[in-house]
Amino acid sequence: MIIISTVGFSSWLAWLFGVASNVYLIGGLALLAGILLGYLGGRLVARSRLRSSEEQAKRIVADAIRDAKQEKERRILEIKDEQLRSRAEFEKETRESRREIRMLEKRIQQREEILDRKVEVLEKKEEGVASKSKNLRKKEGALSKREEELKVLEEQASNQLQRLSGLSRQEAREILLSRVREQVQSDAAALVRRIETEAREKADKVAKNIIAQAIQRSASDHVGEATVSTVALPNDEMKGRIIGREGRNIRCLEAATGIDVIIDDTPEAVVLSGFDAVRKEVAKISLERLMLDGRIHPARIEEVVAKVKKEVDTAIREAGEQAAFDVGIHNLHPELIRLLGRLKFRTSYGQNVLHHSVEVARLMGMMAGELGVDIRMAKRAGLLHDIGKAASHEVEGAHAQIGADFAKRYREHPIVVNAVAAHHMEEEARSIIAVLAQAADSLSAARPGARSETLEIYIKRLERLEGIANSYPGIDRAYAIQAGREVRVIVHPDKVSDDQVLLLSRELAKNIEKELDYPGQVKVTVIRETRAVEFAR
Repeated sequence: MIIISTVGFSSWLAWLFGVASNVYLIGGLALLAGILLGYLGGRLVARSRLRSSEEQAKRIVADAIRDAKQEKERRILEIKDEQLRSRAEFEKETRESRREIRMLEKRIQQREEILDRKVEVLEKKEEGVASKSKNLRKKEGALSKREEELKVLEEQASNQLQRLSGLSRQEAREILLSRVREQVQSDAAALVRRIETEAREKADKVAKNIIAQAIQRSASDHVGEATVSTVALPNDEMKGRIIGREGRNIRCLEAATGIDVIIDDTPEAVVLSGFDAVRKEVAKISLERLMLDGRIHPARIEEVVAKVKKEVDTAIREAGEQAAFDVGIHNLHPELIRLLGRLKFRTSYGQNVLHHSVEVARLMGMMAGELGVDIRMAKRAGLLHDIGKAASHEVEGAHAQIGADFAKRYREHPIVVNAVAAHHMEEEARSIIAVLAQAADSLSAARPGARSETLEIYIKRLERLEGIANSYPGIDRAYAIQAGREVRVIVHPDKVSDDQVLLLSRELAKNIEKELDYPGQVKVTVIRETRAVEFAR
């Protein structure tokens, strides 16, 4: 059994080893097949991945090429747009430069024409100067010969006088010089009188023509405005409502407007008193509206006053703009327009200052046109000449200087500034327009009906005028006539000679300018006459 078992066990073991070897063989084959399959699969996967990578790379390259083309096209379009813009700007600048060049060429051509005309005028003047110089040389030669002849005659006359009179040479010379001096003074006075008469005739004729034309062409009427505003009341009961309980209404009205409200025994009237005409106008309108509305209490008073202030400010601006428009002045500073409008509520000797300024501007424009001066500049100076009166109560100093400071502050032309400062001769006139401002201001203020003057001031001015004239020696009588526009002086003929009359009139006119304040001008007429009276019996 053991042997069988041994044999059987060996067989079984051999079988087992055979099976095992087969199994190993199959496993090896399977492993080899797996390795082979894995390798082939890896190759296939690698090839697939390589192929997909190549395709992806191709796609990326294609996308990059496409993006590059698009970017290139976009850049090209941007460059073209920039070139177009640059070309348009260059063409615009070129057109502007060409236009400026054409303007400069036109100006240069105009200046060349002006220079050519000036050169022609200068050449004519040089020819005239040359001819005058030639004549002067001839006259100098003649005068030299005449002087030599006079020296000889003087020597002969001196010797003859010394021989005949028995006087010394020095005494004869003094006698001769005194006679010559008297003769020369008489000739000089006659020459001065003749020259002044000729110049006065020509100047008076031209000046009267210009002034007459200016006055005839300017026919504006002036209305005197009251210096104190009076508000009419419907009844005396309204006074109590204006005063209010314990005076609160009237105190509120005075505080809001800055004007004193005077309520007295005057029937059905309230007086408004204040130095500022604009505030007085605001108070007057506000009080009238409050009476019409019937609601008079502090809150309502403040509301109405605030509303009226805005309306008055608007009216002031419109008045200034209208005045500037009436005389054809543009580009005025808004502050100057406001100051000009405030003159509507300002009066001077009963004359409305805004109307006066407009009239002065028109007169200056007319006279400037006659004289060939800049008309617009003259009108501008005339319109602004009294601008300082709009703030004379707020700023210390003369209104002419205040107005000049305003004009300078708001960049007006220096000629306008000087005309404003010099229209009352407080500053030297440095242009013909400043002189026209003085003349036009006097014309507008001094013509009949332009201003009202109190009787006391008028009488004192006439008495002072006659007193100045009577203060000179040799005066017989002096009369102030034509409302103080002329003073006529009658002299004693035995005390004042004809030659002294001329000097007396000149000295009297200068003294009146120095001592007396007056509108316009004063004509001085000195009369000397000799009368022979005899009675037939």
